[in-house]
Amino acid sequence: MPQIFDAVLVLSFGGPERREDVVPFLENVLRGRNVPRERLLQVAEHYYHFDGRSPINAQNRTLVAALKAELAAAGLALPVYWGNRNWQPYLEDTLREMKEAGVTRALAFVTSAFGSYSGCRQYLEDIERARVAVPDAPLVEKLPAFCDHPGFIETMSEYTGRALEAVPAAQREKAELVFTAHSIPVSMAASSPYVAQLLRACDRVAAAVAHREWTLAYQSRSGPPNQPWLEPDILDKLRELAARGVADVVVAPIGFISDHMEVLYDLDTEAKALAAELGLRLIRASTPGTHPRFVKMIRELIEDRLAGRGVEASARQPQCGSPECCAPPSRGRPA
Repeated sequence: MPQIFDAVLVLSFGGPERREDVVPFLENVLRGRNVPRERLLQVAEHYYHFDGRSPINAQNRTLVAALKAELAAAGLALPVYWGNRNWQPYLEDTLREMKEAGVTRALAFVTSAFGSYSGCRQYLEDIERARVAVPDAPLVEKLPAFCDHPGFIETMSEYTGRALEAVPAAQREKAELVFTAHSIPVSMAASSPYVAQLLRACDRVAAAVAHREWTLAYQSRSGPPNQPWLEPDILDKLRELAARGVADVVVAPIGFISDHMEVLYDLDTEAKALAAELGLRLIRASTPGTHPRFVKMIRELIEDRLAGRGVEASARQPQCGSPECCAPPSRGRPA
């Protein structure tokens, strides 16, 4: 089958890289979400803790470089571009660059493993909005969510296994394995396969590391206090474990593909501080980052699409990009 794509686009969330960009960045993220200004400024403090610099842009630059090398080694002559939803380089500017380079049709890898409105359909809307703003912009097709892909599961299993091995052997069997993912509004979860996909992925990773007892917790809530979001929060989970007399906790941030701000602050700073206060030993597993198996997975997703293969719709998950996939959440009054 002839190749019908002439570029790859890595599409991500974006993040500030200096203190003066933090509030404008958060205003971009929270626009239209009715989040109190006080909460925005609280989140800003997380970034100021790291001098206003989110690591996500640097991590995406590294991922782009690794993907370029992976594609070249496989003989795939596809340039790799990078654009963001909420900060520079903005997707619109990247599409303009691609157009000027003669790109006509690109495959987009979105840095979100699981299907939800914010992690899937909103990126499709971002693409269409940017294409409207750039006359004659390249066509862009989003690659499917990769939560079930062996490359993702194998990478998370390796890192989770390493974290468990850091627990003393005599205590390892009793260690609590807690997977975490970004909390989202309950209404958004109801219109997507997010929770079901997370549970399947957690179960597969736990089986791979032979640690069948596990729980799923959530982190990084940012919505208004009167809106129900997925629970339990990781901090509440740690309090519960300490009350039960647990000594060791391994936290595997399965919902994140790199160690960006919500991992560094919410887990490595806030959760670790609470764990120390509670007398828990907390060990965090790494995120996929640029693990060779994870980068190879992206190449495999691209090769599958170039060969006309893709993820088919099923009873569990509609076809990625279909009208039924990750519909916008209800904007009605919260339950």
